[in-house]
Amino acid sequence: MALAAGRELRPVWRNDFGGLTYEIVGAGQFVKWSRDSRLDLAAEAARLRWAVKYVPVPRVLAAGRDGGEEWLLTAALPGQSAVAERWRADPATASAAIGAGLRALHDRLPVADCPFSWSVETRLARVDKPVELSEPPPIDRLVVCHGDACSPNTLIDDAGKCSGHVDFGEMGVADRWADLAIATWSTEWNYGPGWEGVVLDAYGIAADPSRITYYRRLWEIT
Repeated sequence: MALAAGRELRPVWRNDFGGLTYEIVGAGQFVKWSRDSRLDLAAEAARLRWAVKYVPVPRVLAAGRDGGEEWLLTAALPGQSAVAERWRADPATASAAIGAGLRALHDRLPVADCPFSWSVETRLARVDKPVELSEPPPIDRLVVCHGDACSPNTLIDDAGKCSGHVDFGEMGVADRWADLAIATWSTEWNYGPGWEGVVLDAYGIAADPSRITYYRRLWEIT
């Protein structure tokens, strides 16, 4: 890979659509790469360039496309993924960091200035097949949602606090429960049952079963 300039690449993630993420060893940089996948790395680059003014997110160093290949080079953030071995062994700390970090993200990103949408309508418009979904519940609070608030996308520092977030390809304005429903759900996938309440307590909100059910169903569809 030309972006590595001969430096060692360490694979760190492969997503469900064939996209790959590598660490450029010793450079403090990460590169995302995809070929003919559903990833839109140009869209993620635009979101990161906007969000970096307000919250800790990876700083874009380069982005581009060549034929069917697309890449995004970013600077590393401090901390480890919430699904690193250390945090899988300490789900209470990790779950609290996820909840507190998501609350900070929602509080700091300015809705009025955000040019991106992650609304129900925006998401359903991209679905090619007819879907069965009830009317969305009334908006609780509009925020700039992360768009993929699964546990791996929260970074945690050595003190057990959220140090930033990654993977912003879907970031946009939506009800905060669109993020909360997935952030809580993903603790079960990554740590096992019993940690959803820790996330919500750290966020500072009580469970809302109807909104959780709706936004999890929307996640499955979209």
